Amino acid sequence: MGKIIFYEDKNFQGRSYETSTDCAELSSYLSRCSSCRVENGCFMVYERPNYTGHQVMARRGEYPDNQRLMGMSTSDCIRSCRTIPMHRGQFRIRMYERENFGGMMHELMDDCDNIQDRYRMSDCQSCNVMDGHWLMYEQPNFRGRMMYMRPGEYRSFRDMGVGPGDMRIGSIRRIMESC
Repeated sequence: MGKIIFYEDKNFQGRSYETSTDCAELSSYLSRCSSCRVENGCFMVYERPNYTGHQVMARRGEYPDNQRLMGMSTSDCIRSCRTIPMHRGQFRIRMYERENFGGMMHELMDDCDNIQDRYRMSDCQSCNVMDGHWLMYEQPNFRGRMMYMRPGEYRSFRDMGVGPGDMRIGSIRRIMESC
């Protein structure tokens, strides 16, 4: 089981809030979040409440300044977090070109470093994660902004605070490490 501790101030100072589960709204516990420490496990941290907006995977370690972790100009940008459970077994995802599972579809069971080159897929706006946990990246070779996808149907990435034109999917990778 993972554990993450959020602090109001940089360098692990000020009030803190510790959790081992998903938290849709950190401002219920802290006025701001300027640093964090992952004691064990993996977490996705989000810039907005309800698991929306810019997101980054935080592995075991210390993050004394969330500005560097999130790659953003504000220091108190973490507003929600999700635990990433370890998955053992098969990985399977169906990616669709348009919202509501429309357009071209491709099923993946392994990592893909370049969606455009491998599948000639111009865009990806919805998906169905059947097995495993995945990270989608905006650029090829697992770079740029990312989106965490756990098992379930995602009819529109717009619902996740990422709309068409805001982030294109360039690559996708399975989350296989136990962090």
